[in-house]
Amino acid sequence: MVTHVQTFDAPPDAALPPEDVPRLRLVLIGQMEAWTLGSMSVLPRSRKARALLAILAMAGGATVPRARLADLLWSRRGVEQQRGSLRQAVHELGESLAPAGVPLLLPTRETLALRKDLVWTDAVEVLRPGPSQPETLDLLTGEFLSDLDGVDRAFDGWLAEQRRRLQEAAVTRANALLASAGGPRAMLAAARRLVEIDPLQEAGWRALIRAQSDLGDRAGALAAYEQCRTLLHTRFGAAPSPETERLVRALCGTAATGAAEAPLVTSLGTAAPKRPATRGARLGVLPLRILGVETEEHLAVGLAEEITTALSRFRWLFIANSASLAAAASRSGEVAAAQDLGLDFLLAGTVQRSGTRVRVSLRLTDLRPPETIVWSQRFEREADDMLTLQDETAAELVARIDPEILLIEAERAGTRRSVSGTAYDLVLRAIPALHQLDRESFLEAGSLLERATSLEPDYAPAFSWHAYWHLFLVGQGWAEDSYAFVEAERLAKRAMALDPQDAQALTVFGHVSAFLHHRLREARTLHERALALNPNLAMAWVFSGMTESYLGEHERALQRLDRYKRLSPLHPHSFFFDAARGIPLLLQKRHEEAAETGRQAIALQPAISYPYKFLLSALGHLGEREEAAALRRRLAEIEPDFSVERASRRNPMARAEDRAHYEEGLRLAGLE
Repeated sequence: MVTHVQTFDAPPDAALPPEDVPRLRLVLIGQMEAWTLGSMSVLPRSRKARALLAILAMAGGATVPRARLADLLWSRRGVEQQRGSLRQAVHELGESLAPAGVPLLLPTRETLALRKDLVWTDAVEVLRPGPSQPETLDLLTGEFLSDLDGVDRAFDGWLAEQRRRLQEAAVTRANALLASAGGPRAMLAAARRLVEIDPLQEAGWRALIRAQSDLGDRAGALAAYEQCRTLLHTRFGAAPSPETERLVRALCGTAATGAAEAPLVTSLGTAAPKRPATRGARLGVLPLRILGVETEEHLAVGLAEEITTALSRFRWLFIANSASLAAAASRSGEVAAAQDLGLDFLLAGTVQRSGTRVRVSLRLTDLRPPETIVWSQRFEREADDMLTLQDETAAELVARIDPEILLIEAERAGTRRSVSGTAYDLVLRAIPALHQLDRESFLEAGSLLERATSLEPDYAPAFSWHAYWHLFLVGQGWAEDSYAFVEAERLAKRAMALDPQDAQALTVFGHVSAFLHHRLREARTLHERALALNPNLAMAWVFSGMTESYLGEHERALQRLDRYKRLSPLHPHSFFFDAARGIPLLLQKRHEEAAETGRQAIALQPAISYPYKFLLSALGHLGEREEAAALRRRLAEIEPDFSVERASRRNPMARAEDRAHYEEGLRLAGLE
């Protein structure tokens, strides 16, 4: 099998090899790598220089006009700036490749090229015409230049085109290998290659089903059919072709009687479960078990029903019918019943009453191998008002469990091959970068979200998260305001139009309206609508609180932010959500409290610029010049061009006295 990184016996100072031996080995599939004959990494440090090297390598030795390179890598700059930036990147690239021992770049005044006789590139090998060889397809172990999304919009377009070329070339070769396969084992291997490269190749699935059947693995054949059926339903809302259905019905020994006939049966003789499209996690809630003699049965049932209702408000979660799950669990056991229904997670627990106190203990099990308890929590309440107890327990549970499941799903999505990724997978892969706020990975997350909206333009959460991403982009000062404002509004409107019942889409649009466009009354209406749809969405309470503060309703803002904190005290975005308290505290002239809020938020996430700004204002009013000076230096590393003028231009506060107080604090802290 061909591997990406190859080592050579000759050390760097050995006699030079013949001229026609490749001096540079480039890995462009997966994360980019560049190696000399002596196994020295010569990958350029900057992403622009790496992108330049990749473009030249994919040109296969052909010359590329410098103007074309500049347009691909610096599309938003003027011509003179483009030329200067390109010269710097070429210089960096030349220095980086120098250890190869011979000049690899062929520069002229108007063009650049890479010597193809001295450079081996994995992606070029996949595209090279010739007999289909399995080892060539082994090079496709990941996504082309998976670490270079977001370098430039024009470069992203080039990336998309190269990925399409590689996909088409690989599919052509894999089909040729399948056509020439002799015997079921060779057919099985070839079919697996094909569906790994392009899971939508239904001919590959049919070959896989036939090969499994010919090898006597009927269960494996039916499992392959179920994978194919689920995939087509997920991506297109379509069913397998009549040809595939006839094949599987023949395998099952049933007559093909048309589309209205009974569901295909699995090897266990039960109807194959119809799993919902993979645009969310599938969750079941069991009635709580009663502990002790004092606990009423209706409390356990009522709590389970309230939890199920509250969870169903989160649009990305698919909640199983609790009564059906309970009935199935009584026959085959809890876990087996949940797995038979195709669930990913199972929520179960106990309820116990002692005097005036009620204790509810809950656990969440991830049912996918290896089966694991991934979350547990205990809630205790006074039992004098049972309905309030049910409401409060369910509210806190779902507000805490929603982000937990989201992070578990994100971790799983990161381990799946991107070739079979859905928009849901891409969104999940992007979410962790919103927690980290590392600029490079953050920009990559933006590219993932953009791909998600292109892949499935009817998937509202992809647009909602992409709009949310733009809020950070503006807040961090990483984009031109005008462009980011327009994009954030466009994406948020699209998300809301696609699913008017999605509380997250509504509250994100509300925050875009308030923070970016200063349309505060409109924002308030949107947040109220979001909270009516899902009163347990932590993000909605935070964004609503921020809007109230912008309107000058600081006490009302703090009440809403307190509600978020009670619901989800350990939310993954608490570094951002907790910081929201700083603005109303500052504008109420509670400067010590505002400063402490800012310090705590920065301790949780030093890379977010938002809390630095109100903390600086609070420190200015407190006269803490030394701390303010250190804070200014740290903020300048994140957002170098932040100033009082820039803060004033972005400021969404409605009241003149609030604006003046905030800006005066910044001046007292030493900002100009």
